Amino acid sequence: MDEIAFGTDGWRATLDTFTDERVRIVGQAVADHLEAAGHDEPVAVGYDARETSEGFAESLAEVLAGNGFDVILPERDAPTPVIAHAIVSRGLAGACMVTASHNPPEYNGVKFIPHDGAPALPDVTEDVVDRLAEPDLLPESERGDVERVDLVSDHADAAREVVGNLAGAGGGVDLSGLTVAYDAMHGSGRGVTDALLESAGAEVVRLRCERDVTFGGDSPEPSAEHLGALADRVTDPDSDVDLGVANDGDADRIAVVTPDRGVLDANLFYAACYDRLLEADSGPAVRTVSTTFLIDRIAEAHGEEVYETPVGFKWVAEAMGEHDALFGGEESGGFTLRGHVREKDGVLMALLAAATHAAEPFDARVDRLLDEHGHIAAGKVSLDCPDDRKEGVLDELEDHIPESVCGSPVAKVVTLDGFKLLLESGSWLLVRPSGTEPKLRVYAEADSEAAVDELLDEGRDLVEPLV
Repeated sequence: MDEIAFGTDGWRATLDTFTDERVRIVGQAVADHLEAAGHDEPVAVGYDARETSEGFAESLAEVLAGNGFDVILPERDAPTPVIAHAIVSRGLAGACMVTASHNPPEYNGVKFIPHDGAPALPDVTEDVVDRLAEPDLLPESERGDVERVDLVSDHADAAREVVGNLAGAGGGVDLSGLTVAYDAMHGSGRGVTDALLESAGAEVVRLRCERDVTFGGDSPEPSAEHLGALADRVTDPDSDVDLGVANDGDADRIAVVTPDRGVLDANLFYAACYDRLLEADSGPAVRTVSTTFLIDRIAEAHGEEVYETPVGFKWVAEAMGEHDALFGGEESGGFTLRGHVREKDGVLMALLAAATHAAEPFDARVDRLLDEHGHIAAGKVSLDCPDDRKEGVLDELEDHIPESVCGSPVAKVVTLDGFKLLLESGSWLLVRPSGTEPKLRVYAEADSEAAVDELLDEGRDLVEPLV
């Protein structure tokens, strides 16, 4: 059982470790967790577009049904947010989702989503891990039923409703006249995100919207290095495309491409969408410790609050529930809205992105926001650090916090997640451990790219001797 290790977002591993036998052990642990919590409602099991995912999902369904739970499976591979939405809309006990998200095709993973549709908090995942055991199935006559159902339609209806209510100016989303290029990266957003955009009136140009279990031999990670074709299509001066959208492999995250900026920094995407939402509604924002202070400036201008959380969408989701936040997200491209399930949703965000662009093009809105609130630039680097050294490095770093960084005095040290040094200049430097890889992350924000590079260099010089 030592090979099964739940990290920030479930258990992921290469297929030599992620085996059917171990997946069944996880299924038994989930069944025992649900039974101990008093749940007897049906359970969903979703899966992404990887070659092995459907088989693993069927094994999980067999174990859960073998413990007396009725199980629903989607009609085909589905985005994680579609499964999360089904939990709430159908009153389910929870769900297992088989996905390795943006990891390469030789990986797979599984995570448990509780009955509220939000990411599982540590007390839940720890309880599941404590219950890892070989499957113990009931006699055939006492087992639950397994059924295939359409989960996409309900999610699409909910997405149109929530975006229409929050940003649709009158309760509807009309994308008529807008042409959106959509890149599914061969993942589970194909036929879901593009169909949602079309249903709201957009013309959609499809890229990589065919299932490919190898993701074209690459990782389904919607970063600039993987979105060259989409960026070329949108930024071409002769293009008829207004906006580009991409999802990662399980479509819980989003990337946006604009004609002037190419792949838009997720910090700027967050700022633009929050600004648009505040034109039609009100409410605080939730952002992670690594996400831009531009959100704070926009909120302050509207008399709103911003709540800062550790990195990880589970913390964003928790804070959104506590503060009835209008919008929540993180710089890695995960976001959700008030009135929707508290799980990051790249399908929903694609509709919000298109509605935001239709109201005012992203490039024009971002230009205006930077003129009003000051230019921001952000960046990050990763440093190799074995998992068993992370805590020690941070302990040592506590004794090496400098009095100034790049000539600016350290005004405050925030220890919400690692060490975030707030500088008198208004810039900041953050060092924190990765929750998914044997690395330390160094983030910086300043008023220019050059200043960010200097901060990152100094951050690297501060941390590397301690690793």
